[in-house]
Amino acid sequence: MPDIRTAARPGPRTDRPPARRRVPWTTLAAISAGGAAGALARHGVTAAFPHAPGGFAWATFAVNTAGCLLIGVLMVAITEIRQAHRLVRPFLGVGVLGGFTTFSTYVVDVQQALQAGAPRTALLDLAATPAAALAAVFTGVHLTRALARASARRRGEAR
Repeated sequence: MPDIRTAARPGPRTDRPPARRRVPWTTLAAISAGGAAGALARHGVTAAFPHAPGGFAWATFAVNTAGCLLIGVLMVAITEIRQAHRLVRPFLGVGVLGGFTTFSTYVVDVQQALQAGAPRTALLDLAATPAAALAAVFTGVHLTRALARASARRRGEAR
């Protein structure tokens, strides 16, 4: 059994500062540009289809569901089907689709429905949005894989 007094001692001390990592400026720029585009698209959808505080937030629901479907499609497309540039995932996945989807607004919509005296609407939104989002990602992944296999069969390739 090791001696507790010696096992707890720190290793050799150095006076060097910890190594600094380079800031990935191109990645951060890609995420920022994509996020701005995605947020503007989401704003356009939610502004075009407003809802009353006690009503179901269909625009937010549609944005989150569509965004999750596209995330599933994108991830399969760039990881399993075709090699993508290193900035495609940060730009499209984290930036555009991350900015487009809005789960923080979904929570605010639930809170507003409760405050407006519509607990059933709030509960429906609370349950339906994450269920639809997960189903959309699952559908996007499996649909894209199936389409890729069918395309490969038509070209005579094995997958």
